[in-house]
Amino acid sequence: MEMVNSLRGQDTVHVPRPAAPRPSSPSADLQIQTLAEKKLRSFEQRHLAVPKQARYAIMGSLEGELSEVWFVCHGHGQLASRFLSRFLPLERADRLFIAPEALSRYYLAPAVRGPHPPGTPVGASWMTSEDRECEIEDYVSYLDLLHDEVFSAVDRSKVKLWVLGFSQGTATVARWVARGRVAPDRIVLCSGLLPSELNSQTAERLARHSPLTIVLGSNDDFARPDLVAVQEARLKELGVPFQLIRFEGGHEITPEVLTRLTQAKAD
Repeated sequence: MEMVNSLRGQDTVHVPRPAAPRPSSPSADLQIQTLAEKKLRSFEQRHLAVPKQARYAIMGSLEGELSEVWFVCHGHGQLASRFLSRFLPLERADRLFIAPEALSRYYLAPAVRGPHPPGTPVGASWMTSEDRECEIEDYVSYLDLLHDEVFSAVDRSKVKLWVLGFSQGTATVARWVARGRVAPDRIVLCSGLLPSELNSQTAERLARHSPLTIVLGSNDDFARPDLVAVQEARLKELGVPFQLIRFEGGHEITPEVLTRLTQAKAD
């Protein structure tokens, strides 16, 4: 027996010394192997299409005399309404902003024991590497449905359509243009990377709505010279014209950037 003090420093408890390990028997080894086999076993997985409610935020009026419609896709860990507030500097009576919210939400705070307390911050994610093709298919379909909903009330021929993605939303927007029904007049990718699977066939739709505009902050991790060089080389190889806008800042969208975007003229 060993004598140890409790955490309170008052009581003494007896803790038995651990018994010496006994040699394993063939049956014990067999049990361990069986458990290991169960852990490694794979199962058939299937998919079921289910109805789901999707949330989006809106700034402007569907019934107004519009000249521009903006679809703006947030980054990982953001929510639509908070992200949409970044575009307040561009608010105008003839502009309509639609901010779709990604379909998967999660708590941003570290894991806790028991339920999360009220007010725990929540964010949303467009996808993960798990079941990625189905997640991409789901959000492309969702964005197509939202696009059709908006333009059932707005005359598409009378407005300029912008699609903008930030951070994780850059790949979301690029995939939507490449795979979906949207035909934007301007595409803006802020602080993110192109989808890894983009090829000459899917890139053709991006090229059709050129110039693609890429926005990077000087202190953004995505603005590292090696990453920028790779992205530029890919776009040139795929035949996608683009223009690069740099600004002093980090992983963010600033009023200055938005002003430069709306003042810039496509070549």
